[in-house]
Amino acid sequence: MLKVDNLSLRYAHETLLNNVSFHANNGEILTLMGVSGSGKSTLLNWIVGASENNLHASGALWLNDRRCDILPTEARRIGILFQDALLFDHFSVGQNLLLALPGSVPRSLRRQKAEAALEYAGLSGFYSRDPATLSGGQRARVALLRSLLAEPEALLLDEPFSGLDAVLRDSFRQWVFAEIKQRQIPVILVTHDVADIPPGGRCMRLESWR
Repeated sequence: MLKVDNLSLRYAHETLLNNVSFHANNGEILTLMGVSGSGKSTLLNWIVGASENNLHASGALWLNDRRCDILPTEARRIGILFQDALLFDHFSVGQNLLLALPGSVPRSLRRQKAEAALEYAGLSGFYSRDPATLSGGQRARVALLRSLLAEPEALLLDEPFSGLDAVLRDSFRQWVFAEIKQRQIPVILVTHDVADIPPGGRCMRLESWR
């Protein structure tokens, strides 16, 4: 479970969130919605441990009964997927995936694990491809695979579907939801589109937390 307890986020003259508490269970996607400037990205940055220096935050972040807001980013085990796939274009698709694999994966198995992930995502044979040659949907799938191969204990999705056309958006969305259900990790999804809310999923609006 990913849990936020009594969180307040403030800049010098602006309150973004005030005494907010919420949680996402394992295998659940909790959707957060809000207009531009409501604090969506600031909240995700705080959760992952990448807040701006001038942000004042109070509250606690818990992941599977482990307090995380006092830990550095790399120790939190929380992945994040942005709207922009943010692949390293000077590396191949496979090399992008290798960067995400934990150090515990033996060197002899690393390429095999990356290629197996690509095959599972319908991208068999893409290991040596240049990321610049990928379509938007293919880049999105590679970016998600990279996030999942790092074996996060929770995942943050920052409007990951908004850059795709309608057909790709729907198919990629369903694939993401299926992946999350299979892995049983808690997920926070930030979006401005109600169509992104999983069927039967919970949704909260940030404007009500000021």
